[in-house]
Amino acid sequence: MPERPHMSGPRVLLKRIRDLMADSIGAQERLDSIAREVASKMVCEVCSIYVLRADGNLELYATEGLKKEAVHRSQLRIGEGLVGTIAASARGLNLSDAQSHPAFAYLPETGEEIYHSFLGVPILRAGRTLGVTVVQNQAKRTYSEDEVDALETVAMVIAEMIAAGSLSGLVRPGLELDLKKPTSVRGTGYNEGVGL
Repeated sequence: MPERPHMSGPRVLLKRIRDLMADSIGAQERLDSIAREVASKMVCEVCSIYVLRADGNLELYATEGLKKEAVHRSQLRIGEGLVGTIAASARGLNLSDAQSHPAFAYLPETGEEIYHSFLGVPILRAGRTLGVTVVQNQAKRTYSEDEVDALETVAMVIAEMIAAGSLSGLVRPGLELDLKKPTSVRGTGYNEGVGL
């Protein structure tokens, strides 16, 4: 029987994410496992997941590589730092030297000062930003197109977790996630045609 070719990189990551989504585990454990798998399979020292709250702050919900005590404590406003810039623009950033970017904001509680390379992608659903997923490395490097695609796919999976309400049990008292549905408008037609 011929040997199956060894799977590598993004393909292995996506298989592991699929397996994690099928596991019967809690939301925090699932997010922590996703961060760990992304860091491992993408050969990154850090993977962090920020979730947008209804008050407009992006809260660190999971990390592999940053200080664990920063989880559910570190936050950035939309437009603040690289993570906030990604959330505001709904566009990713791929930087070989993140600290030289004008939007860089240092969060001392995370221990991120030793990491230079940065790839962040928005967590999007129905045209809305729900958070940001980030990977980082100490070495200065630019992430490949395959790595960007893989991280965007992981972000899509996280978006579905958020939209399904899977993370609602992790929200601190007095806070809530930004789960507003896209706005629908009903109008009256005056002429035949297409409305935009």
